[in-house]
Formats: sequence, C-alpha cells, structure tokens
Amino acid sequence: MRKKDDEKVRSIKEAVIKLILQEGFHGTSVSKIAKMAGVSPATVYIYFENKEDMLHDIYLEYSEEIFDYLLQSIEKETDGARTIEILIRSYYNYILENKEEFSFVEQFSNCPSLANSCSGKRGICKIYHLIREMKQKQILKNYQEDNLVAILFQPVKAIAVDHRRNEIQKEELLTEMIMVIQKAILN
Repeated sequence: MRKKDDEKVRSIKEAVIKLILQEGFHGTSVSKIAKMAGVSPATVYIYFENKEDMLHDIYLEYSEEIFDYLLQSIEKETDGARTIEILIRSYYNYILENKEEFSFVEQFSNCPSLANSCSGKRGICKIYHLIREMKQKQILKNYQEDNLVAILFQPVKAIAVDHRRNEIQKEELLTEMIMVIQKAILN
C-alpha cells in the first residue's frame, strides 16, 4: 500500500474506534465512519467489504496487538515469578497507553455475536501455550488454563480502569496484586 493509502486506513480505524465508543456498534454507520475519517463511503468499501468485516478486522488487529505487547518482554530464561510480573505489568501498561483501543476490544469481546465469529486469534493461543509450558515445568499450579488467565488478567484490568484512584494508588494496588497472584498460582 502507498503511504497515502496507509493514512486512509489508519484514519478509518481511528474513526471506527471513536464512533463505537461514542455511539456503540448499532449507532455507528459506514457514512459516519467515512465522515469522521475524512474519506468517502466508497473509500471505506475499498478497504473493507462491509461494516461487520471492518469491525472484525479491527478487533482482530488490536486484540492481537495486546497479546504481542504482553509477550514481547518474556524471555525463555525468565523465572516464573518474573514472568508473571511481566505479563501483569505489560497488560496494565497496555491498557493505560492504549485506552481507546483497549476499550474497543473490550466492548467487542463482550458482544458474543460479534466476538464469537472471530476465529484464528493467535495471540491468546500463545498465552495459553506459555501457561501450559509453565504448568508442565511445574512453575504454575495445575489449575485450568482459563482460570489462570482470569486470575492473571481480570484483577489487573479492574485496577487499570478504576477511575476513582490516582496513578500512585493504582501502582500500590498493582504491586500488591502481583504478589497475591504469584502466591496463588506459583508452585
């Protein structure tokens, strides 16, 4: 793609995310997306077959980005406690640094009819693989992977999106949560 085309696609994606967060899935139309992106509706259809495909493509791109972000700092030789801390802090930092994208992925994930039709999510498979490896090496307790993923990430999300607390309070909570999670799931 030419640079100009990359700009159009970026503008369209940004418009989709902003509109979805402002007006929801049903309140967002291709014409509104095009207007906000500064392109014609026909231009949107050059890059995306329809609104549903556009939402799926953007959801997959950003959900994969989250998992790539989490895994980029993990090294094979990192011990279990440090691996857990890296995963948790990476997730927390991603949420804070990418609020709109994260909110879009969350909103999309919470809509079963949309999220269930997305397949081939490589990133979450890599997280599950890492967890299985850590269980096989007896680094993690032998809990089900779904529970381990929930224990690792749900409390972190709750801290990151808590608007009642300032950054210092959130950091204190996060540091304590890392210790709680490590004690709960490490052998």
